[in-house]
Amino acid sequence: MMSSSPLIARGELLDALVSAVHDAAERSTFIVVDGAAGVGKTAVLRELAAHLDSSEPRTSLRRVSAVPWETNRPWEIARQCFPAIDTSDAESLPERIAESFAPATLTAVFIDDAQDSDADSLRALASTVRRYRESKIAVVCTRRILPAGNIDSHDVLDRAADTRFVVEPLQNDHVAGLAAIQGVILSPSSAAHLTAHTGGRPKQVLALLRELPSHMWTGVRPELPAPEYVQAAVRAALSESSADTVRLVRAVAVLDGARPLATACAVAEIDVPYPAVDPAEALGLVVVRRRSGITLLECPDGMIRAAVLATMSRTCVADVHRAAAEAEADPADRLAHRAEATPLPEQHMADELETLAAECARTGEWANAARLFMLSSRASSKPGLREDRLVRGVDALIGAGDVRGASDYIAEIESLHETPSRNAVLGYLAILRGRPQEADARLTRAWQLVRTRHEHDVAAVICHRQVLHNLARCDGHSLVLWADRAVELVGADHPTAVEAQAIRGLGLAGTGRVSEALASYDDLWGHAGTGAVGQRVQMGAGWLHLATDSVELARAELEAAAPTDFLGGSTRIALWANAWLARTYFVTGEWDAALRIVGLSSDLADSSGAALIVPLLQWTAMQIHALRGDWDAAASSSRRGDSGARDYEIMRIPTALGRAAIAEARADYAGVLRALSPLTAQWAQADVSEPGFWAWPDVYANALVVEGRLDEADAFLAPHEARVAERGHRSAHARLACARGRWHGATGDLVSARASFEDALDSLVPLPLVYDRARVNYAYGQTLRRAGKRREADVVISAAREDYLSLGATTYVRRCDRELKAGGVHATLKDRPHNALTPQEDAVSSLVATGLSNREVAAELFLSVKTVQFHLTRVYAKLGVRSRSELAAARATETTPS
Repeated sequence: MMSSSPLIARGELLDALVSAVHDAAERSTFIVVDGAAGVGKTAVLRELAAHLDSSEPRTSLRRVSAVPWETNRPWEIARQCFPAIDTSDAESLPERIAESFAPATLTAVFIDDAQDSDADSLRALASTVRRYRESKIAVVCTRRILPAGNIDSHDVLDRAADTRFVVEPLQNDHVAGLAAIQGVILSPSSAAHLTAHTGGRPKQVLALLRELPSHMWTGVRPELPAPEYVQAAVRAALSESSADTVRLVRAVAVLDGARPLATACAVAEIDVPYPAVDPAEALGLVVVRRRSGITLLECPDGMIRAAVLATMSRTCVADVHRAAAEAEADPADRLAHRAEATPLPEQHMADELETLAAECARTGEWANAARLFMLSSRASSKPGLREDRLVRGVDALIGAGDVRGASDYIAEIESLHETPSRNAVLGYLAILRGRPQEADARLTRAWQLVRTRHEHDVAAVICHRQVLHNLARCDGHSLVLWADRAVELVGADHPTAVEAQAIRGLGLAGTGRVSEALASYDDLWGHAGTGAVGQRVQMGAGWLHLATDSVELARAELEAAAPTDFLGGSTRIALWANAWLARTYFVTGEWDAALRIVGLSSDLADSSGAALIVPLLQWTAMQIHALRGDWDAAASSSRRGDSGARDYEIMRIPTALGRAAIAEARADYAGVLRALSPLTAQWAQADVSEPGFWAWPDVYANALVVEGRLDEADAFLAPHEARVAERGHRSAHARLACARGRWHGATGDLVSARASFEDALDSLVPLPLVYDRARVNYAYGQTLRRAGKRREADVVISAAREDYLSLGATTYVRRCDRELKAGGVHATLKDRPHNALTPQEDAVSSLVATGLSNREVAAELFLSVKTVQFHLTRVYAKLGVRSRSELAAARATETTPS
């Protein structure tokens, strides 16, 4: 027996709603809660009501639900909410509603499905709130988004809303949690499949969990049906439709995915499309889109498609597949439809499918290759061929980035006879899942089993997997060796070798051979400049160009490598491209764009199961959120991008950098050193310390200086400075020069400090690195102020503040303001009483009053702890306080408005 629906992943929304309702005690408010059908708006409203009933005894609650058949009945909702009030006089109705409320009581009016409410009632309630703000009224309306409901009611809700909330669909882990409460344990892949099928809407998720037997959720992802109520609605809609509309809807369902109108009409045998299309769209059975001038049709979601297919017999489905095979333009689609129309094994068909699948694999169209290999395996009558094609299909799924889908086949693959290909595909899967030890063992075993003299193609594939494995291990030397071995086995023009070479340049650069790396990408464009394989080359080249300060070129290449729609490319490659594109946007100051990329890509990485790339994505989010002072978001990104000592290096490094960024933004320089200490180990002395790829040495050195560990800072900087000088890397030189300027300033050598900071700024002049320029100016200004050059410091810190302000880096804007205040250049001294605080005393006391220790204040203001103590002693004397708590109370009194 399943339990009733719990409230999953709605805690934050519920807290915000409770707070908004409480605010009505000070000022009446109108709240609108939007969301798709089945997303859980009613459950949220029910939970909000339960909270108010249990914890707010002085709240009067009135709840109603609107229904579509009463939309056109004037004042219907008003009569249900206030049955004792006469609704005949519309003009005075708001006044009578307000008078009906107890004066000392908060009144909450909840209207569920308000899109179906009569507009007159909504107008009356909106006017009541607007005219009687002091009457403690909270109107909360849930609304299904357009096109559902009455357009006049939508208009009133849009105009009346003081606050709007959105109930978002559930994510994969939320769906898994909901299933667990219902007694169903879902694998990550099954949870992702159910989430995608239902759109993450709890109503549909719960319906399927209740209706389907538990064995449906084990093994390879099943063909999920629609919930029974969706099937009933679709059957009813089709029963009222014309024969042409029914044929069109069925054709669109079988075609599966957005297809041209002409193709759908050819399959449905319709000559005049719109009389069939318009009713289908109006009934919600198809969605019509325009792209590049072409009209496309598709099912609204997987449930509608499943419900339509459920109305068709197997014979009917096969007939439509055969018609689709004639109508489709793409060879892969034509052959796939032929295979779907053939229920029994057929060796000739299986061979055709394998041939075309191999061709798709050669051109990097991994999603098509996976589909065709799987169909080929199903159509094979010989067990050996069936198993081999299954392995190749799973390999193609991984290549396409569908790690969760591939993971469903692990048990089946492991049950097969051990072969090099079997071990290679399991190793490949382990790489994308972020499991280096397993990947190493699988790939080592695959290489032991392969006969390199006779199985060149298989051996080259193993080499390519080793290339990816060593990329993730940040081992450029081994990466280049395996890439060269792949070329030796199959030649430079072979697709597997081209893919290996698309990564080889990164290995060359990681070992300091940057000129060779850049030349290798120039040469690769002749082998694979376009299409899905070209996507790999663009991603690798963009990554390298970002690391070598060719920022604009990197941006163009990474933006081109990110989409997969027209390239037929890989989600996996798109995720890599987006991770580095987000870094590109970060360094150029386009932080909002960076966060959008991270958000979309994180959801894609979650749904695809590509754990390897998640920390790289979250690093950018952690840094931006910390610099903007959004500590909750920074902590959330940190949790999402967490990794440990047993993970791949390419996961551990961005995790460390993100943690360091958060600590630095909090002026916790001991925390910076803790976060980055793993990168000082021996494993990180080669590729990880190569200039340009991972900007961490300057951050670590700066923290050492601020912590007063000057000898360690000097010893740490020297080898990095030598390497940067040898490579001639501009931005890395600027960052280290900034850290060296800090060091000179801390040792009292202002002349050398000036030279280092000016050198850093000069190096950044030709580069569009806004954040780095702000960072240098900030450190430069602090150093000048500490040396007593307050007027010069004011100019430099003002420049840093301007850049930080353009980035929205509020954490550092506030720091710049404190620095400028502490400098005292613009402070008005005339008529100041003798016991007034100096600018530096004011800055110190304001930070101490927030609870910071002397050491933390020293780090924040770039002062010594002894100087902070000196200022604090004078503050105590001037203000007549004896403790930090008394100081905090005194400062609070000063800042409290009368």
